Amino acid sequence: MFKLSDFFLLLAVAVSFFISAYLWFVIGDREQAIFTALWVPSILTFGIYFKLLALIGRKGS
Repeated sequence: MFKLSDFFLLLAVAVSFFISAYLWFVIGDREQAIFTALWVPSILTFGIYFKLLALIGRKGS
């Protein structure tokens, strides 16, 4: 069901989210926190895109 690449993708999302929360709540740098939080949907979007490319590539063969 899940491949190793899926776990790395979710790990990257989690790391980005926790860094953003750290910047927001601990450091108090809200601009950097918002910038880092924008990585979460971007990483997920790239992950979905590459997953769809892999699925299409398997069906085409």
